[in-house]
Amino acid sequence: MSKKFKIDEREIGDGITPLVIAEIGINHEGDISKCKQMINDAYKSGAECVKFQCHVIDDEMIPNDVIPPNATESIWNMMKRCSLSEENEVSLKKYTEDLGMIYLNTPFSREAANRLNRIEVSAFKIGSGECNNLPLISHIAGFGKPIILSTGMNDLESVSESVSILEKAEVDYAIMHVTSMYPTPYDKVRLNAITELKEKFSGIPIGLSDHSFGNYTCFGAVSLGASILEKHFTSDKNWPGPDIPISIDPEELRDLIIGSKAIFESLKGRKTFLDEEKPVADFAFSSIVTIRDIERGEKFSEENIWVKRPGTGEMKASDFEKIVNKKSKVNIKKNEQLEWDMIDE
Repeated sequence: MSKKFKIDEREIGDGITPLVIAEIGINHEGDISKCKQMINDAYKSGAECVKFQCHVIDDEMIPNDVIPPNATESIWNMMKRCSLSEENEVSLKKYTEDLGMIYLNTPFSREAANRLNRIEVSAFKIGSGECNNLPLISHIAGFGKPIILSTGMNDLESVSESVSILEKAEVDYAIMHVTSMYPTPYDKVRLNAITELKEKFSGIPIGLSDHSFGNYTCFGAVSLGASILEKHFTSDKNWPGPDIPISIDPEELRDLIIGSKAIFESLKGRKTFLDEEKPVADFAFSSIVTIRDIERGEKFSEENIWVKRPGTGEMKASDFEKIVNKKSKVNIKKNEQLEWDMIDE
């Protein structure tokens, strides 16, 4: 059974247009004016949701000199520079919600989660690095709010442990497939993992948080049933920042939103004849017609009947074999469309 839930008033799940999350993350480099510019540009591009990262450094990590593969400085220095204060995050949440958008944030520590709960976020996003951080997941689940769980660097067994905590807490949740490579080569995106996750966690909304270039893989994810799409976002690709090279800009975000909706809509329906196709069928299909005058009692054959456009006749091309060798009940002129009452049964 498909499980659906809401973040604010936005429903998420199978049969619903995918939610596109514009991941601002740390692309602001600690500059509030950049934060607001990206929020505005995401809004103008049609985004429903923006997401930030909440870093309370002393609670998140010990001082270190570890350099991420997509950066040139230590993670400690980077997060020190890019972290926002609680006052900043309250301001940005209000700024986002005043535009009618959803404000999401990813906590990277217990205190960050507590902060976000204090400022009354409507849902939590758990990053891939915290997917197997079971104590933190349990802490966040304790708030009782919806959770979006990213799963990069984790296999199905590891993800299952985290999911069991969410199930026990009885919170609404979605699971995001992620490849934690920046950028992700297309052959490492592994879109089939979306299908695996849907099979393993039946009914749970599954999404894609993507770090490859462009929107191609997100479009592919929609066709596999993704309910959420997440891409890093920036107003300007010339800005500095470790995630800028894999970020989409306002024009690409607009394309992702429009394109994902188009693909979602195009997946509906089954292989049937639509009433809306009839006007085309009227001229494109063929009907059975006489190709010379036929006398009453004469047998029908390929010598006196054939199939020709338009398809407005009573007897369609698919009926041809049904009447071959049957006899005409009446005299029929050349180029007349056959009707069933002309056939001598």
